[in-house]
This record gives sequence, C-alpha cells and structure tokens, in this order.
Amino acid sequence: QVQLVESGGGLVQAGGSLRLSCKASGRSFTQIGMGWFRQAPDKERAFVAAVNWSGTGTEYADSVKGRFTISRSYGSNTMYLQMNSLKAEDTAVYFCAADTAARDSPQGYRDYHYWGQGTQVTVSS
Repeated sequence: QVQLVESGGGLVQAGGSLRLSCKASGRSFTQIGMGWFRQAPDKERAFVAAVNWSGTGTEYADSVKGRFTISRSYGSNTMYLQMNSLKAEDTAVYFCAADTAARDSPQGYRDYHYWGQGTQVTVSS
C-alpha cells in the first residue's frame, strides 16, 4: 500500500508559478516511480510528467515541456512539480500517482497503482 497526499494547489494569474508537492508513505520511496496527471472539467485524465524510481529519468507532456519541472526528494519521500509560466489551459485538478512496478517513467494512467486525492490548480487569464 502507498498513501499519497498532494498539496500546493491554488489560484494564480497567467504567467505565474506554483509548486505542487506529493508526500508518499507506506512503501520505500526508492521502489516506486512517480507521476503527475491532471483532469480538467469534461476531459479525460491526462499525463503531465513522470520521474523514475532513481530520479535519473523524467518525461513530460509536450504541452508542459520547458515550463514544468518534476523532481523528488528521498529524504522527505516527496515528489514536486514546479509549474512556471502558467496558462489558463493548465487549469485542472492535479493528481500524483505511484507506480509500484518501478517502470521507467510511464505515461499511461493505467501504469500507476496508487493515486492521491487531487489538488485544484486554477489559472486566471
């Protein structure tokens, strides 16, 4: 079992920044790959970014490349998503997810076994 708790969402103006956090517990942090997904109203859950179990490999959706940075801290069992140059189209509920098979930064939501409760990000234009 892995428990995931997100924080850091909120309301920000376009062009601004936010940092999301996802704290994991219940299993060794070095044994799980981690990812971020988002879901806007009336849309399917979409991949945002992923980092592999060792922190050496990352993947990003094309829509966020160059603006978002995913990272993880083994000392605090926490994953982060630094979001810069935010746009109105980034508005969504953001979910963190854990892949206990520790694959190399998968992008499909079916590859992840545990999910956080989600945190709302709203970007005003």
